[in-house]
Amino acid sequence: MKWGLVLVSLCFIHSFFSQDRSEIIQQRIEFISELYQSEELDLTNVIDQLNFFFENPINLNTTDGEDLEQLYLLSTVQINNLLLHRKTFGKFISVYELQSLKYWDLNTIQLVLPFIVIDNRLDNLHITFKEAMKQGKFELFLRYIPTVERKKGYDKVSDSIQQTSNNYYYGNADRYFTRFRYTYKSNISVGFTGEKDAGEQFFRGAQKSGFDFYSAHAFFKGGKYLRSAVIGDYQIQIGQGLNLWSSYAFGKTADCSTIKKTANPLKAYTSVDENRFLRGAAVDLSYKDLSLLLFASRKKVDAASIADSSFDDLEFISTIDLSGLHRTNREIAKRNGLIETITGANLRYSIGALRIGSAFVFQGYDKPYIKATQLYNQYDFRGKSNISFSGDFSYVYRNVNLFGEISKNHFNYNNQKQGGLAAVLGALISVDSRATIGIIYRNYSKDYQTFYNAGFSEGSNTQNEKGLFTGIKLKLNSKWSVNGYTDMFQFPWMKYLVDAPSKGHEFLIQPTYKPNKIFEVYGRFRQQLRQRNSRDSDGTVTELEDVMQRNYRLNLSYTVNEFFTLKTRLEYVTIHRKSNTPEKGMLFTQDFIYRPKSLPVDLALRYALFDTDSYDSRIYSFENTALYTFAIPAYYYQGSRAYALIRYSFARHFDLWFKYGVFLYNNRNTISSGAEEIQGSRKSDIVLQLRISL
Repeated sequence: MKWGLVLVSLCFIHSFFSQDRSEIIQQRIEFISELYQSEELDLTNVIDQLNFFFENPINLNTTDGEDLEQLYLLSTVQINNLLLHRKTFGKFISVYELQSLKYWDLNTIQLVLPFIVIDNRLDNLHITFKEAMKQGKFELFLRYIPTVERKKGYDKVSDSIQQTSNNYYYGNADRYFTRFRYTYKSNISVGFTGEKDAGEQFFRGAQKSGFDFYSAHAFFKGGKYLRSAVIGDYQIQIGQGLNLWSSYAFGKTADCSTIKKTANPLKAYTSVDENRFLRGAAVDLSYKDLSLLLFASRKKVDAASIADSSFDDLEFISTIDLSGLHRTNREIAKRNGLIETITGANLRYSIGALRIGSAFVFQGYDKPYIKATQLYNQYDFRGKSNISFSGDFSYVYRNVNLFGEISKNHFNYNNQKQGGLAAVLGALISVDSRATIGIIYRNYSKDYQTFYNAGFSEGSNTQNEKGLFTGIKLKLNSKWSVNGYTDMFQFPWMKYLVDAPSKGHEFLIQPTYKPNKIFEVYGRFRQQLRQRNSRDSDGTVTELEDVMQRNYRLNLSYTVNEFFTLKTRLEYVTIHRKSNTPEKGMLFTQDFIYRPKSLPVDLALRYALFDTDSYDSRIYSFENTALYTFAIPAYYYQGSRAYALIRYSFARHFDLWFKYGVFLYNNRNTISSGAEEIQGSRKSDIVLQLRISL
């Protein structure tokens, strides 16, 4: 049996060393993106981490576990299992020893193998400028995304109509992106990013300086006392995301081990989301078992202001715009309408398997934020400043990882102190390498609010929710595994389009059959029940009704040979609610992936058929695309989609991606509405990207 495991491991190792970096990174990104169901996915930081660790593998003989957490592929129990093994038996001699770890199975080893190494040498933290320039990496990205079919917002109209209407865009229909970055291992990062969205002007009008969005950073990761420091744009992650978490985070997924968030306190910002980042300076200091993160940020955000003549022309903010778009008169008028200031500190104590943290965050505005009061939002923040405090912990004892966070916020409005409490408590239990159980309870009061959060939740923010999630991951034998979870939740106060306290549940089960490394098939059933306002309301009293959605999926993957892979998926959805006729939707996709080792070309093809009754019964599906771009489009109505993605590598330092995709609708004469309306039944997309790496 032991020799059998060794032979299987050898097969895994051979398969990984026969793959190139792009293939491995693409596989991991697809694995992670399948955990989400959104068109607005941005995994830039995840790709950065995987690319870095592919080129600079984590040394298992020197790691303290923090860099392993940044892979997003291992649980805290698995990482602690590795550290305890090294402490008990000494340094690793070979990767084959990973088979002896109690909570690591062959699939786990398969996922992390490209990003780890066994080495007895110590990393050199003291380098000269000459060495940094010679050994560092320079990377330049240039991306062009045109809009193929003409949209109504780009129609030519007179200046008088243009200046008084919000239905027409000032800029052209193309999207431009550039990013330059220098990195030396994980110690130094200096970068610059610029982006223009479709419809925005370029070097004229409201954007005379060129790109609509600019971002830059200089990041340094030190050693014993100076853990890291940054000037420019950066992101902060604290605890379990209740108080401050300025980047994306995982929520409910088929893998229950993702319920725990692993905070990377300070990292450079390299993406193009125009809101979820901080701008200023931050430093993370360390002394023995203590670490202290200090940060300060001041940036402009988009907002609509109103002058109130009854209060000596007091100017206040009625809405904050998070779209990042500046195409029309209304959008341009909101640009940089508010100055946001954020300062704070995060003190952390770590000893062995115990980590404890506390944080203080101040967020203030230069103008009062007073949005219109509705019944459902009457407990939301209003005023000029918000203060939040939090404490978090994580403790690993043998096969159990306990974690949690509690946070409290305060703000003053109309001379009254307001604010609420949020708490989350969870446990990950690894019975052995074949079974993991995850449990998480959250309780977020209706008056708790921070603006940059990512707590585990059913709703879109960390507010007005109670719930209990339980999940399990089982490896039944060498061929079969089962993942599943249940989540029971309730919303104690009203929500948008839900005019009473409501409740619901979600259930998922996903069996997987993988008899060998070339064939895998899994099925998934997910049932979601949520309460919404009835569409049969008479305008006086709105009753709530149950909305039941069931998703069914069958997914097959077959590796024909080391160059050619086939992937097939069939997905079906049904929606039932009392005030509407039952709805259903279907999606079939067939992918062909060709990566010849002897040629500098990769090719990915897809053909898809879909048929849904409405946008409500839409189905999302991940697509291969150029590096650092993300595509998880929604399929709805009736039609087909096809795309082709080609990557061409040349002259050692150049990679060129070209993607063309098209939706063909059978039952649509127009697509979308308003300024985005397209006349016809075709909607195309093109991505052209060049990477220069030195």
